[in-house]
Amino acid sequence: MSAGQAVGEAAGAASPSALPRVLSALFYGTCSFLIVLVNKALLSAYSFPSPMFLGIGQMAATILILYVSKINKIVHFPDFDKSIPLKLFPLPLIYVGNHISGLSSTSKLSLPMFTVLRKFTIPLTLLLEIIILGKRYPLSIVVSVFAIILGAFIAAGSDLSFNLEGYTFVLLNDIFTAANGVYTKQKIDPKELGKYGVLFYNACFMVIPTVIISFSTGDFQQATHFQQWTNFLFVFQFILSCLLGFLLMYSTVLCSHYNSALTTTVVGAIKNISIAYIGMLIGGDYIFSMLNFIGLNICMAGGLRYSFLTLRGNSKPTQPRDEENALRESHS
Repeated sequence: MSAGQAVGEAAGAASPSALPRVLSALFYGTCSFLIVLVNKALLSAYSFPSPMFLGIGQMAATILILYVSKINKIVHFPDFDKSIPLKLFPLPLIYVGNHISGLSSTSKLSLPMFTVLRKFTIPLTLLLEIIILGKRYPLSIVVSVFAIILGAFIAAGSDLSFNLEGYTFVLLNDIFTAANGVYTKQKIDPKELGKYGVLFYNACFMVIPTVIISFSTGDFQQATHFQQWTNFLFVFQFILSCLLGFLLMYSTVLCSHYNSALTTTVVGAIKNISIAYIGMLIGGDYIFSMLNFIGLNICMAGGLRYSFLTLRGNSKPTQPRDEENALRESHS
């Protein structure tokens, strides 16, 4: 057997089949899409003033669902001990940073420029996977990733406004998002905490600082004094958002488990482009620009090309140690 065949077989044996990878990516994309619609209704249609309180509700739903599931032996994850914070670190800090920088950046920039700068999460994820997880990606995947970035720049070409504070917050948000995806991939190893352990303990550690920040900024007080709590439809959509928050966290971990952190990030980008396309047709607030339209199509082409390469198997990142083991076996 040749060294090349040994590497290929080792990679094939280590990676899951195409169906779980596709289904987990579709599940994540659907949850991500639906929570945008529900949150948009809560924060815009109902003018709910407290996005951080909404985040607390989503964390509380995650803790409650997983705790009840563990008691009923539906899911399994380690009981709490002194080693849990060390095993989980630095995920809770990254998530809180991601949450705060995300809320701060949205209001500081125009939507087109915000969309462009958020796309930098993709190359940052690729870079962190190479540094932290020791992965390698072929040139075809790197080209697809940078096609998405190029398309985003072209789409926002008519709106290249500069806001230092906004740029700083959104780039911090990119770094936190990329780090969250890569470290989640690392921590969901069954030898560590597993998928459910990461979700449960991350939510437990995140909810306390988020509540403190919510109180100190007045966000919590605004939520408790909100007038629509007697409105059945509002309460229903708030609960739905909390459940979707849990499903989004779960689907993110699931997609990262079956795929790479980079694939999860690209699926999120494709979802955002899809929302832009839908906005053109039914939103009413999309202002058509040829430059913007061309850029969106380049973004989508890069995303679809990445998806095709992933399904075909060209994007399976190789671990240096796997290659060494395969080569050693081929010589034995």
